[in-house]
Amino acid sequence: MAKTSPAQFVQQVRTEAKKVSWPSRKETTVSTIMVFVMVALASVFFFVVDQLLAWGVKLVFGVGG
Repeated sequence: MAKTSPAQFVQQVRTEAKKVSWPSRKETTVSTIMVFVMVALASVFFFVVDQLLAWGVKLVFGVGG
């Protein structure tokens, strides 16, 4: 495989970056909001599951806080 000079590499990177279909500001905002919503839902879900498991352990073994 032939060696590429740093200048040629940078030029190739710039050429490829121009081909990328970048998301619009609206698409980025909507995606970010959806990530935060999903993180909040997952947090609530795992909190509820943790509380149920803690309650079950306390009920069965009589230990835990």
